[in-house]
Amino acid sequence: MTHKILVLNGPNLNMLGIRDTSMYGTDSLETIVNDLKAFAAEKSVELRDYQSNSEGALVDSIHDAYKWADGIVFNAGAYTHTSIALRDAIAAAKLPVVEVHLSNVHAREEFRHKSMIAPVCLGVCAGFGRWSYFAGLQALLWNLESKK
Repeated sequence: MTHKILVLNGPNLNMLGIRDTSMYGTDSLETIVNDLKAFAAEKSVELRDYQSNSEGALVDSIHDAYKWADGIVFNAGAYTHTSIALRDAIAAAKLPVVEVHLSNVHAREEFRHKSMIAPVCLGVCAGFGRWSYFAGLQALLWNLESKK
């Protein structure tokens, strides 16, 4: 395997395919992650995934990724807009992180326009539904390859 990547998902993403399908689509998180793993395998990338509704568990997962991962694709869900703890965990781990969102957060409620984690991420892929994950992973891989 060329790279090891964590796909990290925050609160309510376990409800994909059920929750507001007009906004988030009909695919389950499991379907998206399985398709993303197939995409990654074609590129000889090892992909691990984790989802939690708990902020502390997400922080722990970032700390753990420091030990094995080359980078993180992260959909922090609503914690994107509120969590200094996640921001600090990303900064401490010093791993490249791409923030992803299914919806275009900038076309939604004003409170979703500010990301607490974006300043410590490589970039943001948002508004492309399930494809935000694929774009985020590809951007992360391009970044890692450019560092070789």
